[in-house]
Amino acid sequence: MVLSFSAKAQEVEIEVIKGKVLNAANDLPLEDVNIVNLNQVKGTVSGKEGSFELKAKVNDTLYFSYLGYKSIQVRVTNDWTKYGDVKVKMTEIGIALEEVTVSPLKLTGYLEIDAKNIPIYDNSRYSISGLSYGYEVGDSQPGAFSKTLSAIFNPADLLYNTFSKKGRQMRKLRKMKEDDEIRNLLQEKFNRETLVALLQISRVDIDEILNKCNYSGQFIKTANDLQILDAISGCYEEYKVLNRD
Repeated sequence: MVLSFSAKAQEVEIEVIKGKVLNAANDLPLEDVNIVNLNQVKGTVSGKEGSFELKAKVNDTLYFSYLGYKSIQVRVTNDWTKYGDVKVKMTEIGIALEEVTVSPLKLTGYLEIDAKNIPIYDNSRYSISGLSYGYEVGDSQPGAFSKTLSAIFNPADLLYNTFSKKGRQMRKLRKMKEDDEIRNLLQEKFNRETLVALLQISRVDIDEILNKCNYSGQFIKTANDLQILDAISGCYEEYKVLNRD
């Protein structure tokens, strides 16, 4: 007689976990802390008493960020899902504001002279037939499109390495765009910190990806994190279209 056994891996269920975010210095609650589940790509913010609820499962990583405080990542444990509320403490950091000099645009009233003084940006856009969107670019030369194509199909290129080898992280882009809390969070940020945590790529790589996709240096420097997310997402969607066999 031959006996056969089959074992089915037990799936970890997604649950609603609860917690409180506190100031590590005085244990006072922190309101409006941004909390993102990096695995499930879901976000929320803490309430008046620092309390929050978020869907997660064991071993998911939660990312906490708050202006003036050091961002932290916390792993969801069995005890957290079993016993309930967990206190997460964040540490305040010193912020040194650099003096910024704003130079006003001085107009003379003479059109010919003033037209020469107004800054002109060389940013333009190009589109690809079949796609419903275009790119903001700093190089409007005819070779801009072929540059992007060569980057996409060059196995040694950063775009190829990032998009082909980090498909799982790149697929998070759509989920990130669909979650209102994450979109609201990214719209207020300019430091790329949350994007780095979510996509698991460095800020240098983010800048390089946008550069390879022909976004201008001005856009890369001044865009908020939501605009950067949309830009990378658009570039990735184009990569998938152009890279089909």
